[in-house]
Amino acid sequence: MPYYIGDVIQDEKKLVARTPERFRETGIEVMTHTRVTGVDTAKGLVELDGRPALNYDYLVFATGASAFVPDIPGLDLPDVFSLRNLEDAIAIKERIKEINARRVVVVGAGFIGLEMCEALTEAGIAVTLIHKDPLPANRWDPSLSSMMSEELKRHGVNFVSSTSVSGIEKGTGASLCVRTSRGEFEADLVLMAIGVRPNVALAGSIGLKIGETGAISVNFAQRTSIENIYAVGDCCESFHRVSRRWVNIPLGDIANKQGRVAGRNIGGRPLNFDGVVGAQSFRLFGLECASTGLTEREAAAAGFSPASNITWGNTMAPALGARKIGLKLVCDRATRRLLGAQAVGAAGTVGRIDVLSVALWNGMDLDQVGYLDLAYAPPFSAAWDVIHNAAQALGRSL
Repeated sequence: MPYYIGDVIQDEKKLVARTPERFRETGIEVMTHTRVTGVDTAKGLVELDGRPALNYDYLVFATGASAFVPDIPGLDLPDVFSLRNLEDAIAIKERIKEINARRVVVVGAGFIGLEMCEALTEAGIAVTLIHKDPLPANRWDPSLSSMMSEELKRHGVNFVSSTSVSGIEKGTGASLCVRTSRGEFEADLVLMAIGVRPNVALAGSIGLKIGETGAISVNFAQRTSIENIYAVGDCCESFHRVSRRWVNIPLGDIANKQGRVAGRNIGGRPLNFDGVVGAQSFRLFGLECASTGLTEREAAAAGFSPASNITWGNTMAPALGARKIGLKLVCDRATRRLLGAQAVGAAGTVGRIDVLSVALWNGMDLDQVGYLDLAYAPPFSAAWDVIHNAAQALGRSL
């Protein structure tokens, strides 16, 4: 959606995977603009606002997540937005064009906030990014998130770090003014990009178990605590194969897999969703940023004794030029098992995290990772890839 707002994608229809009309062609009835007011689990009824109730044999919760916004004054002012769905993206894009926005304040330097900085900057809009922490992308190692900070500055983004927002009010030189612990910032439009929370109010109201993460608790078949009710996507938990704990990671690829698993089980073709390792990525101007598995803090909380290192390398053979990449690995000291990885760098960075995600999925240790058989050619890596070097370096340090 940030790429749509920034006009890289110009037709919003390309962001719609399947229209209601297409669903109906396959025998699936879609009821848009319809609010569910309650569920009677004893009678097997879904109660609707202004429409007759629907009977069900099986029920699937796919209520997603909503943008989290802080409790500060001014959020109801015109031109203060959050971005969670296509409707939000369309409204933001239309409003930017309508008011010819030249200055935008983005609050929050997570994935969406950083992607929006790129999209807005590429569209010729001056961006101020306000973040509560010293560096963007909180989960990343400071050495890697510093590269992101430098990339923001290199492209003209005003990154205001270690700053809290206390309110939004009408401006003088622009329509809005964001009040912070480090002064005031005026803007034509403000985007709140602090994070999301799973939508579980309806699930909780009918007695579905809510997990420790605040999302709906499910088993490996996506079944909830009520036998004939399933949950999929951002509103529910997933099993983390590294930490061995249930987590809530609101990503579209996970939601798609869970939806298919639930459908298979309801349809009588049993299938388990075996979990996640936490792989995720985003682009920031010329950088690829990706991570998988656990951070040191998460590893310690899961009962491991973590060790880590950062290896700096190239995404191609040095003789062909310099394409910098920083790769951080986290392992367990006792078993040398790989627990996590983070990387920031040029083209080829996400692919390396994908490789390490497979290693995590299969419980590989540093010795195995350090001698993986990877495709080699000078335009893509040195004979010893940065993955090999990082695994061997961490192994030597233990």
